[in-house]
Amino acid sequence: MKFSIGGSLKLAFRPWVEGLENIPAEGPAILASNHLSFSDSFFLPAVLDRKVTFIAKAEYFTSPGVKGKLTAAFFKGVGQLPVDRSGARGAGEAAIQSGIDVIERGELFGIYPEGTRSPDGRLYRGKPGGLARVALATGAPVIPVAMIDTEKIQPPGKVVPKLMRPGIRIGKPLDFSRYHGMDNDRFILRSVTDEVMYEIMKLSGQEYVDIYATAAKRQIADAEKAEKAEKAEKAAKTDKAEKADGTSQ
Repeated sequence: MKFSIGGSLKLAFRPWVEGLENIPAEGPAILASNHLSFSDSFFLPAVLDRKVTFIAKAEYFTSPGVKGKLTAAFFKGVGQLPVDRSGARGAGEAAIQSGIDVIERGELFGIYPEGTRSPDGRLYRGKPGGLARVALATGAPVIPVAMIDTEKIQPPGKVVPKLMRPGIRIGKPLDFSRYHGMDNDRFILRSVTDEVMYEIMKLSGQEYVDIYATAAKRQIADAEKAEKAEKAEKAAKTDKAEKADGTSQ
């Protein structure tokens, strides 16, 4: 990816980077980033010398058609890890174990604590499972990362990206070794996650919303559904009134 797509991305989009010195030259670390666009998983690895392994939803590996096969080939080729989110606990234990395996190999593990892309560019509450549990189980440092303007380059649903310059801010490593082995304490998990999200918020400058992004997406979908229903109801009433008026004439 670095030699084929990575070079082209850097040449075409010229992403600016701050804090590159905070990425260790060797050894394990967790990169915890905000998530604005599908392209986040391209731009961040492209600017680093080291490989970053993300977990990716299994649909990227199993989608049908030519596009699905190309997507699967790309994700397999760059060594990303498929996780089935259809179970009762979603990515859950599979994601956590995948992250631990990456860290134990001395590599960089990338994760989006929000669990999904932001629906409106704001920063949402981090999920306490994957990030905090991997950090506390392994003792690896957590490096907060902020992607800047990537949602403007490739909004959800848009295939062809807009040519503009994104940014990446990399914060100083956070040490949670004081909590090592406490990865089953939900209060500690929440505290660790909130601390990381606060650092991401400072780096990104995003407005913080204290609900999960998945809940925000449901609210947006419900509002859109209600708006469509209201419009349909008004249209039906108007049509009925026009028909009644035509009959009376």
